[in-house]
Amino acid sequence: MKLEAEWIGRTETQRVCAALTEAGYQAWFVGGCVRDTLLQQPVSDIDITTDARPEKVLELARDAGLRSVPTGMEHGTVTIICAGVPHEVTTMRRDVETDGRHAVVAYAETVEEDAHRRDFTMNAIYAKPDGQLHDPLGGLVDLAARRVRFIDDPDQRISEDFLRILRFFRFHAWYGDPATGPDPDALASIADHVEGLDTLSRERIGAEMRKLLAAPDPAPAIATMRTLGVLAHVLPGAEDSALAPLVHLEHQTASAPDAMRRLAAIGGDDPKNRLRLSRAELRTFAQLRDAVGNPDKAAALGYRHGAERARDILLLRAAMLQTPFDPSELAAAERGAKARFPVTAADLMPAFKGAELGHKLKQLEQRWIDSDFRLTREELVG
Repeated sequence: MKLEAEWIGRTETQRVCAALTEAGYQAWFVGGCVRDTLLQQPVSDIDITTDARPEKVLELARDAGLRSVPTGMEHGTVTIICAGVPHEVTTMRRDVETDGRHAVVAYAETVEEDAHRRDFTMNAIYAKPDGQLHDPLGGLVDLAARRVRFIDDPDQRISEDFLRILRFFRFHAWYGDPATGPDPDALASIADHVEGLDTLSRERIGAEMRKLLAAPDPAPAIATMRTLGVLAHVLPGAEDSALAPLVHLEHQTASAPDAMRRLAAIGGDDPKNRLRLSRAELRTFAQLRDAVGNPDKAAALGYRHGAERARDILLLRAAMLQTPFDPSELAAAERGAKARFPVTAADLMPAFKGAELGHKLKQLEQRWIDSDFRLTREELVG
C-alpha cells in the first residue's frame, strides 16, 4: 500500500530525503503527515525519521546545499529547510529512562525500535520517500476504525510522559470515533495516573488544552475528562454542562470552532495561570464571561464588541443560560456593528467640559443605543 499525496512528490521534499538516502541512510515520513494524509486531511508539518545521527544530518544537509537549523539536538532533531519549506528530521530513538515529564533517549537503528517509543499506534505509521507504507504496530487498522490506542502498555506510555493523558483526549476529539467512545484500556490507565498531571508545566497543559478545545467537537472528551478527574486537575472549577449545547449551536450557525469561546463555556478557577493564557486570551475570556450575564441586546452587543464577538456572546448566553437561540439575533448584531454614534465631543462643547463632557457623551450614547440606533444627532443634542 502506498501513500498518495502531492507533498510527497514535491521537489523540495524529495531533495531532503535524497540528502539522506543517497548517503546510505534511511528516510521515513512519520507521524502527523502520514496520519493526516491517510485521513484525507490537510498536512501542516512534514516529519522525517532517519538512522543518521543529528550531527551527520547537519553535515549531509550542508553537502546538499540545504539550509539546516539544529532546533532540538538534545532530542535528535534538525530542521532542514528547502525552498522555504521546513522538514523536521529526527534520528530514530528509543527511551532509556523516563520520569513522566522528560525522557533520556538513545538512538535506535530500526523503525521498529523507533515505533515502540511513540504514543499512539496511528502516529507510528511510516512511509518511504516513494510513499510505500510500513506499519509495524497495526496503526492502519486503528486509524481506519478511528481508534486512538496507546502503543504496547498504556501504563508505561503514560508514565513516560503524563502529558499523554491530555494528548489522548485531544486525539480522540480530533480523530476518534464518537460512536464507539474512547479505548477502555486507555481510560483505566489514565484513571490510575491522574495525579501525574500535577507534575506538568502549566505551559504544556495550556497548549494541549487549546488544541483539544479547538477540535470539531471536544464535548464528549471533556465530559470523560471530568468523569475521570482529569479536568479537575488541569482546570479546577471548570464545569462542562454548557459545552455540548454550545457546540450544537456552533454547528447550527456554521460558526467555526474557537478555543477561547469554548473555554469561556467551561470556565474554571484562575485559567490565566492554570493554562498560561496570554493577555489577549485573558481579555477575550473575561469579556465573554462578563458579557453573558449583561442585559445588552444583540444589536447593542454588536455595537460594543463587533459582530464576531457579539455572536460568541449570544451563543454562550444560549448555551450557559439554557435559553432559546434566535438566529435573527446574528443579523441584529451585524447591524449594530455597523452603527456609528452620530454625536461627537465637539457637538457638546463649550457647554460641557472635562469629566462632565465624557459623562454626557456616555449618557447620550446609551439613549441612542436604547432607541435601537434610531435617534438622530439633532434629536440627541437638541
